[in-house]
Amino acid sequence: MATQKSILVTGPHLAHKARQMAESAGYTVIHTPAYPSEGTLEEYIERHDPVGVVSRMGQFTAKAAAAGKSLRVISKHGAGVDNIDVSAATAQGVQVLRAAGANAVSVAEHTAALIFATVKQIVPLDKGMRAGRWEKPDFEGRELAGMRLGLIGAGAIAQATARVVDGLGFELTVFDPFASSDCIAAMGGRRAEHLEDLLRESDIVSLHCPLTEQTHHLLNAETLRLIPRGGYVINTARGGLIDEEVLLEALENGHLAGAGLDTFAEEPPSKVSPLMCSERVVLSPHIGGVTEEAGARVGMLAVGGIIELLAGRSLPPDRLVNDVSGLRNLSTTAEQ
Repeated sequence: MATQKSILVTGPHLAHKARQMAESAGYTVIHTPAYPSEGTLEEYIERHDPVGVVSRMGQFTAKAAAAGKSLRVISKHGAGVDNIDVSAATAQGVQVLRAAGANAVSVAEHTAALIFATVKQIVPLDKGMRAGRWEKPDFEGRELAGMRLGLIGAGAIAQATARVVDGLGFELTVFDPFASSDCIAAMGGRRAEHLEDLLRESDIVSLHCPLTEQTHHLLNAETLRLIPRGGYVINTARGGLIDEEVLLEALENGHLAGAGLDTFAEEPPSKVSPLMCSERVVLSPHIGGVTEEAGARVGMLAVGGIIELLAGRSLPPDRLVNDVSGLRNLSTTAEQ
């Protein structure tokens, strides 16, 4: 029997502390399978009629939003809401929340790991050793010290990345038209007034911006060629920021020396793409923020947002993604 006080999690996992928080507030926590299809998600929503959804895996479509008779809040388990149809949720009177910044340290650490693995060629060297090759006679690597690191974005993850790599000797440049000069100065970086300036002046370009209509394929045939020959691209943000076919071309023709990718245009990928087969690419399955510590912080922030909003309490404006009228009545509606 459906309950009006349930929270649906799109995916099989939620941090124990977050579950305890929900249950202590009187909510039942229900999980979908990993990356539920549109039909599966609709079926779960219709069966359990949740008042809140913690959006983790897969797309939350207009049909899913319409299927929730009691649905009042969709709380993203993280910062990026590109997998949620925010317009459809708004039309249904559903508030969309984000849990920004809670996984910043974990993603920043993974960014640094991809920089090290990619520039230092750890994966192909490891593969060669396992195949019985001793490649030292013909190998020449690069020092990170003195390389120019360009961060696209100056949000919580980019700021944490700047702290993680501090002391490695990078020349840091940051492009973010929405960040203050004081913010970028606090990161220890120099401000790039234009994206093109950052690309021309960076040996390593690391993406830390949301995926929007304006940033889709931010790195494309025109912009990738601005990166100096022998440069590197690191992406722990969103796969859609890069034209993956063009990136592969730049790697194959030698313009770029390597790429470290934690995110992809299609997740999970339906097949192993040529880009994934490139020995110049280091891959991970969008797990930069998937750590025990970050999971607890993000989970509690996501669940806490649902509880607070349905209790009629206000949240910081930067947590609210859309503009939905009548939110003062959410707590009353949830108890009906």
